Amino acid sequence: MENKFIISASPHIHSGDTINRKMYGVIIALAPAFLVSLYFFGLGALIVTLFAVASCVSTEFVIQKYLLKKEVTITDGSALLTGILLGFNLPSNLPVWMIILGSLVAIGVGKMSFGGLGNNPFNPALVGRVFLLLSFPAPMTTWPRPAAWSTSYLDAETAATPLTMIKEHFDDVLRLTDVLWGNVGGSLGEVSAIALLIGFAYLLIRKIITWHIPVSILVSVFVFAGILHLIDPVYYVSPFIHLFTGGLLLGAIFMATDYVTSPMTPAGMLIYGAGIGILTIVVRVFGAYPEGISFAILIMNAFTPLINICMKPKRFGGTKK
Repeated sequence: MENKFIISASPHIHSGDTINRKMYGVIIALAPAFLVSLYFFGLGALIVTLFAVASCVSTEFVIQKYLLKKEVTITDGSALLTGILLGFNLPSNLPVWMIILGSLVAIGVGKMSFGGLGNNPFNPALVGRVFLLLSFPAPMTTWPRPAAWSTSYLDAETAATPLTMIKEHFDDVLRLTDVLWGNVGGSLGEVSAIALLIGFAYLLIRKIITWHIPVSILVSVFVFAGILHLIDPVYYVSPFIHLFTGGLLLGAIFMATDYVTSPMTPAGMLIYGAGIGILTIVVRVFGAYPEGISFAILIMNAFTPLINICMKPKRFGGTKK
C-alpha cells in the first residue's frame, strides 16, 4: 500500500490555456486587418478603434469596481477584444459620442448585465453594433471611400459598399481583387479578405479556435448563394462575391467563434455555423439591410443553449440516450 492511487477533483490535466492567452491571441490575429484599415482609412480608423477600446475597457472597470464592487478583470483582454471588434464593425467616420454609446451598450448591456465574462448569451460587440445600427441607421451606413493614409475623419468622402452595390443593383464594376485587398468601402474590419484569412490561419495554427464554425458558415453561404445564382445569374451575384464582401469573414472567424456564445460540441458547431450562413444570405438577399451576418450570429447565439442540450456528447463510460 505504499503507492497510493489518489483521485482528486477535476480537472485532472490542465492544458496551460488561460483566458488571457486566448483573448490576446485573437487580438494578435486581428492585427493584419487593423493595419489594412489604417492604410485605407487612416486617421478615422485610428480614432474609431481607440475610442471603442478605451470606452469598453473603462465601462467594464467602472461597473466592476463601483457598481458590482468585485474584482476588476480588465487585464484579461476580453474588454479590449470587445472594443476592437466593435470598432471593426463601425464606419471610420462615426462620431465619437456614438462610439462611446455603442461601447456602453456592448459592455454594460451585452456583457456585465448578465454577470460578466462567461455568462453573456450574446456577443457583446454585436449587441453594441446592432444597437447603433437600429438607432442611427444613416451614420452607421455611410461609408468613407478608401484613400491611402487618409488624414480626414468626419468629412471623408463616402462611397457605396460592395453589398450596397449588390442590393441596389448599381452599375459600378465590382472587382474581386479590390474586395480581397480591401480597396472598397465598408466598416474597418471587413474590407480586406486576405488580412482576415491570415488571422484565421494564425488562430487555427495556435489552436485558439477550430475550423468547424467558420467553415460551416462559409460553406452554407456558398451553397445557398450558389443555388440562387444558378437560378438567376443576372439578378443574384456569384457566391464568391458573397464570401469575400461585407462582414462575413470577420463575423465567421472572429465573432461567431466566441467561446461563451457558441456551441460546445463539433456537431453543434456545424449546425450553428450552417444556421448563421443561411440566415446571412436570407437577410442579404431578401431583407431590408444589405448585410446580415450580425443579425444571423445574434439569432443563433439565442439557439446555442438548445443546440448544446440536443448535441450532448456521450458521457465517459456511459451510453448516449
